[in-house]
Amino acid sequence: MARLSGKSAMVTGGSRGIGAGIAKRLADEGADVGFTYHSDDEAADALVNELKEQGRRAITVRADSREPGALTDAVDRVADAFGQIDIFVSSAGVLLFKPTDELTLDDFDQIVATDLRAAFVGSKAALAHMQEGGRLIFISSNIADYAALPMTACYAMAKSGLDGLMKGMARDLGPKGITVNTVHPGPIRTDANPEDGPYSEQLKARMATPRYGRPEDVAGLVAYLASAEAQFATGSAFVIDNGFTA
Repeated sequence: MARLSGKSAMVTGGSRGIGAGIAKRLADEGADVGFTYHSDDEAADALVNELKEQGRRAITVRADSREPGALTDAVDRVADAFGQIDIFVSSAGVLLFKPTDELTLDDFDQIVATDLRAAFVGSKAALAHMQEGGRLIFISSNIADYAALPMTACYAMAKSGLDGLMKGMARDLGPKGITVNTVHPGPIRTDANPEDGPYSEQLKARMATPRYGRPEDVAGLVAYLASAEAQFATGSAFVIDNGFTA
C-alpha cells in the first residue's frame, strides 16, 4: 500500500516548479491533493488532470498567498472537498535579487508576505481541519543557512524566519501529534531558476557535483516527512542541496 493512501494534502504554489513536483509525488504516494496557484490557469488545469489520471482526487484554487483571506479560503475549500487536511505544504514563494541599499519597504513587505507570513496563515487555516498525525512542511531554502550570493538579504531573512516559526510551532503542536519541519533546497532546476541562468556557474561551483537538483529530489524528501515513517522528526530543518552548505 502507498505510504500516503487515504491522506489528503494541500500544497501552496503547486502548479509549477518545486510545488508541482511535490503535488505529483504526494499523489503518487497515494494522497488526494489540492493546491493553489497564482496566475497560470493552463498549468494548474493540466496538473489537476494529471493527478486525476493517477486515480486521485484533485482540486486547484487560484489564490494569491500574499492575501490572508484568499489563502484561508483556499485551504477551507480543499478541506471541504476532501473532508480534512492531513498534510499542509507551504511552497509558494518569491525570490528577489536586489542590493540592500536599493530595497524598499514594499520589497520587504512583499517578501515577508509571500515567503513567511503565508506559511503561518496557511498553517493556521489547515490546523482547523487537521487531526493527530498531521504534517506541516515549509519549503525554505539553504540561503537561510548560507547567504552565498549578494542581493539576497530579504530572501535570506524570510527563509530564516520560517525556521524560527517551525521550531516554535513544533513545540506547540507536538502534544497534538502534529509534526512541523522545514526543507532547505539548494539550486533546483525550474523555470524561475534555470540551470543555464546568470548565477548558475557560481552556484554549481559551490556544490559537491556541478549540477542542479530536480523538483523530484525535493519532493521525495517532502513525501518522507509527510509519511508515518517521519513521526519522530519534528522541529528540524532538512537540507537537500548537493553539498552546497557542507
